[in-house]
This record gives sequence, C-alpha cells and structure tokens, in this order.
Amino acid sequence: MHRETVGRELQRAKPAKVTTGSEPQAESKPAKVTAGSRSLCEPHRDVIEAAIVQGLSAKRIYQDLKADYGYKGGYESVKRFTHSLVAATPLPFRRIETAAGEEMQVDFGQGAWIKEDDRRRRRPHVFRVTLSFSRKGYSEVVWHQDTESFLRCLENAFRHFGGVPKTIVVDNLKAAVLQADWFDPELNPKLLSFARHYGTVILPTKPRTPQHKGKVEAAVKYVQDNALKGRTFTSLAEQNLFLGQWEKNVADKRIHGTVRQQVEALFGQERPALQVLPAELFPSFHEAKRRVHRDGYVEYKKAYYSVPPEHVGREVWVRGDSKLLHIHTLQMRQIAVHTLVDQGRFATNQDHIHPHKRNAIERGAGYLLERCQLLGPHSGAWAQTMYQNRGCEGGIRVLQGLLQLARQHPVDSLEAAAEKAHRHACWRLRDLRRLIAQGDTVVQVDFLQEHELIRDLSAYRIDAFNHLP
Repeated sequence: MHRETVGRELQRAKPAKVTTGSEPQAESKPAKVTAGSRSLCEPHRDVIEAAIVQGLSAKRIYQDLKADYGYKGGYESVKRFTHSLVAATPLPFRRIETAAGEEMQVDFGQGAWIKEDDRRRRRPHVFRVTLSFSRKGYSEVVWHQDTESFLRCLENAFRHFGGVPKTIVVDNLKAAVLQADWFDPELNPKLLSFARHYGTVILPTKPRTPQHKGKVEAAVKYVQDNALKGRTFTSLAEQNLFLGQWEKNVADKRIHGTVRQQVEALFGQERPALQVLPAELFPSFHEAKRRVHRDGYVEYKKAYYSVPPEHVGREVWVRGDSKLLHIHTLQMRQIAVHTLVDQGRFATNQDHIHPHKRNAIERGAGYLLERCQLLGPHSGAWAQTMYQNRGCEGGIRVLQGLLQLARQHPVDSLEAAAEKAHRHACWRLRDLRRLIAQGDTVVQVDFLQEHELIRDLSAYRIDAFNHLP
C-alpha cells in the first residue's frame, strides 16, 4: 500500500527543467530552481537576493547582471530564479510596538472545565485583554460571547487598569462586528455607543489574520497553559476569583520574554498615559433589529411602538433600557422615543399617524372649521355660529355633514342655503338640507310686459277733467 502511494506521487511530480542559458528566451513553463540546480544565476545569488529586498523587478535584475557582472544567461532564467527565491524566502512579519496607553488587544479562548453539583461539566469562554506597551493583562471567564457579555468584560478591564486606552484591537467576532471588511467594517451599533462613552476607538483586525493581534494571541495561550490547564472549578465565580489572584501573583510578577522587564513595573509607567474613566458606567440596554409592521408599529418585548409612516416595511434598530425605547434607522439616526409599556399594549405618537388615516375627532374642531371656511363666507359663518351654539358634542358631526354636503351639491346652492339658515338662526343640518332642496326645485319665471290678456295701461287712465265741477 505504501509503495503504491509513493508511486502515484512520483507520477504526479514533474521534473524541474534545468536552464543552461542556451535556450531561447520564450520558454513554455517556468521550473522551480533549487539550491542544487545548475543555473547561471547561482553564482550571483547574493546579488539577486539583495536586489529582491530592495524591491527590484526581475527585468531590472537581469539588466544589472548583464551590465555589471557579465551575466551570459537569458532573461527567463533570471525570472525563474528570482521567483524561486521569493517563494523560498517570504518577507518577515513587521513587529509593531506602540506607545504607552495607545493600544489594547482583545481575544477569546477556552476556559477551564467547571463541574457543577449535578456532575455536569461545562467549559466557559476566557476573555483576555493585553495592553500592548506593558503587556499588562486582564482575564475573565463568561458563558457567552454575546455583545452584552463582551462589553461588560471590556468595562471590567477598564476598571481593573484604572483607565482607558486610545484604541482597542478586536477580532471579527459577531458580538462586535456585523460585517467583516478590512477597509470598511460594519460594527455593532451598541459597540460604537460604548466606544463613544469611553472615548476610545474600536479597530477590527483583517479577516483571518490573527497576527494583527499577536500580543493577545500569545497571552491567551499563556492563560490557558499557565493558569487553567489541568484545573477544574465548581463555578464561574470560583474560576474568576482564581484568575484575579493569578494575574496579581504570577502574570504581573513575571519578566516578559519580549520586553525583558517586569510587567507590573512596566505597567506603572503606562498607567498615567491611560485616559480617565468616565464618571458613570455604560448604561445597560437591550437592542435588536426589527422590521416595521404594515400598521406602522415595531414589536419590542411583546409590546408595540409606533414609528413615522415613511418607515413602514423597513428595518430599524430598537434600543430599550429600564424606562425608554429608542428607535433608530440602520444608520443610527433616531426617529422615535417611547416610554415602555406593558406586554400587549400599544404606544402611539400622534405625529406618526398619516393625515389620511386620522379621523375627525383626532384632527379636532379647528381643522374642520378651517375646511368649512374654504367653502365660502356664508358656509364658514354658519359653521362657526352653529359650533358656538351647539358645542363640541353636537357640532363635530354637523361640521362633517356640512363638508359632505359640499361634495354632493354645487357651492352656490350651499352658500345660498347657508345664508338663509344663518339669517333665520337655523342650526340643524336637516334645515340646511331642506333649504338646499328648495333652492334646487324653484323655477325662475320672468314677468311678461305684453300679452293678449293684458290690457294696456292707457285703458285704466282716468280723465281728470270729467270729474271737474
């Protein structure tokens, strides 16, 4: 079985092509050149390696070799040799050292086993932060890696250090980063609010690049191997208590292998450079993404809260604390604030109701009177006087009826009827309807000046002289 496997591997392998310099420059496939290959570039290895470090291209190296060292081979040979050196000797990682108080790195690992009373074993997550300058650390075990646990661990680390670093380098864990992107990551809005509260900046690492937070990567292994390996605890609190004592008596007392100084002494230099803690802790609240229902409400803890009508069908962020619910767009622009209500209740802001969806009582008598004034001066005067005489209870419906009459009859007829009703102090809507109906049935007849049955006025003339004595 072993011989067959080796045979198949040999069949798949391709022999390397040896370049002598006599081949034409256009060759089919570059072959990997090893240290033992008889390449004309081998005598100039040191020169080529130095040129690679300087960032020179294979074409430039080929030109320099021909001009300065009398190289007789072809360009393709130089290119293959250069590529093989680059693949064999990758560039080293650059070590980044920061000033005091500048940076803190954060990561999670696995904690020690916890055996509870029911004999069931559970393994929590160990949260670890490291100040990049002094290597001062803080460790805490938690059951979950959700956003609230993550923020409370960060807050506990700030209190433990007695200050806040300027930047925090985090991994792309879901509790902190909604969308991982090296150039434009989308951070959790709650994490952004936390950073603003403490005056710091959150910097996610490049995805799948753990060396961007190499200091805390090593620190997590140090906690696991030195403090927790082989240990079992009975509760989460017991393990956290042990980690606190271990940080103080072991981790802080050690001489760090990189900085060659005691961590506790070096932290004494860094602590004054940390930013001052705010007077209050970051407020505890719950937030989540919600979609606005068709009725213009969002659900939060089985209660319902209104939003402006233009957000119907869209996603919003809801953030609730002990008293209030704040509703934001996904760009964290606040659009509504409500006092929390009981389950099954509705919290409604009247400004969130679209004008077309408001009834007359919600709009009020002032709105209806303004609409009646637009019908005409007589209609407006009748509506105003009627409302003063009948009051709110009986007047609101009459105002609605007047507006309905305006949709059914010409404005001139309504104005004429309103003028008569106002003159005769008729404040019932039925009177207005009757006057409109009468005006619609009256036929206007012009008086005739001449007709065969009409005598001329001269026939009725009396001769005044016949009555004289």
